Amino acid sequence: MMKKFALPFVLNLICQFSIAQVQVTNLLCENLTNPIGIDERQPRFSWQLTSDKRNVLQTAYEIKVTTGKSTVWSRGKINSDSSVHVIYKGSPLQQGFKYFWQVRVWDNSGKASAWSQAAFWQMGFLNANEWKAKWIEQGFIEDSVNRPTPLFRKEFKAGKKIQSAVAYITAHGMYEGYLNGKRIGDFYLTPGWTSYNKRLQYQTYDVTSLLNQGSNVIAMALGNGWYRGYLAWGGNKDVYGKDVALLFQLDITYTDGSQESILSDGSWKSATGSITYSEIYHGEIIDARKQRTGWRNPGYDDSNWNGVNVKDYNKSNLVATQNEPVEKHESFQAVKLITTPKGEKVIDFGQNLVGWVMVKAKGRVGDTITISHAEVLDKEGNFYTENLRAAKAQAK
Repeated sequence: MMKKFALPFVLNLICQFSIAQVQVTNLLCENLTNPIGIDERQPRFSWQLTSDKRNVLQTAYEIKVTTGKSTVWSRGKINSDSSVHVIYKGSPLQQGFKYFWQVRVWDNSGKASAWSQAAFWQMGFLNANEWKAKWIEQGFIEDSVNRPTPLFRKEFKAGKKIQSAVAYITAHGMYEGYLNGKRIGDFYLTPGWTSYNKRLQYQTYDVTSLLNQGSNVIAMALGNGWYRGYLAWGGNKDVYGKDVALLFQLDITYTDGSQESILSDGSWKSATGSITYSEIYHGEIIDARKQRTGWRNPGYDDSNWNGVNVKDYNKSNLVATQNEPVEKHESFQAVKLITTPKGEKVIDFGQNLVGWVMVKAKGRVGDTITISHAEVLDKEGNFYTENLRAAKAQAK
């Protein structure tokens, strides 16, 4: 009978031992999970321990960092209970490289954990001169009053099988980008608001899945944003400059090991579209008659578009993104339709929120729809915008 239960008994002991042993989880680099576009020369590592036992403590750790092919840091066992912001002290890091790292620890019983699952980070730019791209502006004479949104296009061919592709983007103003008709990333209001004369953030995107072997197109739209748009009160605008401009670099690695970069330069095309006015505080004016159908897709005829102007704008203020990005979290349906004492039609979404309204409408050419936004009704129950001060907060 003993022989009959010996094997299950041993297996049970092994399972219990493996569960009880400390494990390393939740690996973070610069407080982020597998970040790309890091410009910190000595990034910091953090991790957590898990165990089904109480009073388990770390007494030592070991980190190894590789490029996937070669080791760039491995110091062996370090007697320390540190597991937050452990500083990288390996070989100098290189722009665009992806690095993989793992941790194992020793607990206060002297037992070593298994190596953690590999995490990674990818470097951004460490110096301004590493940028190959050039700043570009629209090549047409701008309506300096309404300042409509400029559109930019660049078609290119990827002649080989693609292994990976990373896009680095920033702008004077705000940008929204598309690759082969698909939106680049899920961040909004990029590149975010900083003191642009000192710090202008760029964003880094893994766009491997958006690229085609063969024909491709990059499509970008710019807005005034905080850079040159109205800020605060008193008609205050053009705080950081009067231009809107784009900086775009796409680095492609092919499966044969060769590399290619698609850059913002003098080969791009520019035009305007349906957004004829766009401001943070005042809203947008959209003329659907000017919509350019298909301009985000390969094969679009842009022969009547203008060229671009290449500018020698500053790059020394460019930094990798450090803040949490603005992302879309959820959608709300209207709760009810209110008719105010003044006869106004108000769509109530049930809560104060930050976002945008999506509307489907039918009408005749030349018809106008104006949507005004407010946070509250006044004491009589009418639409109230006085607290918005000078902000129009309208879409037309």
